[in-house]
Amino acid sequence: EPRSAWCCLAWTLVVVTMNCLVFFMNLLLMFVIFTIVLLPTIVVVYFGFQCHSRVLHSAARYCRSILDDNSSSALIILGFVIMSPLIVVAMAIYCSLARRLHLFMCFQPYSRAVYKGVKWRWYEEGGCARGWNTQIKAWV
Repeated sequence: EPRSAWCCLAWTLVVVTMNCLVFFMNLLLMFVIFTIVLLPTIVVVYFGFQCHSRVLHSAARYCRSILDDNSSSALIILGFVIMSPLIVVAMAIYCSLARRLHLFMCFQPYSRAVYKGVKWRWYEEGGCARGWNTQIKAWV
């Protein structure tokens, strides 16, 4: 049966808050994974741009003694070339982890706020992080 207007509003805030928390947990996990996996690219491109004379041209000792414009350009190109496979690896790691932890199953439907007696989706299916039915898909 439908909830009253105030009760529906309160439950809507609960469901929206929970879904926002799950979303930000997913976003934080993705940020951490991408940062760790793409760290070699970030470092290589940073040093390439830092030591190139037409970009930053740092006065650091390694820029004067080791890296000239040609080697800085090579670092920049190398960084952008290795970025594509590393992005694929990072996305594969995130998707594998999200699927293994069933992170997308933690999102709650809006009907939980509108109708009385609708159980939490994770409660019916064994929880957000344990006891999974391997046949359940996150997009269903």
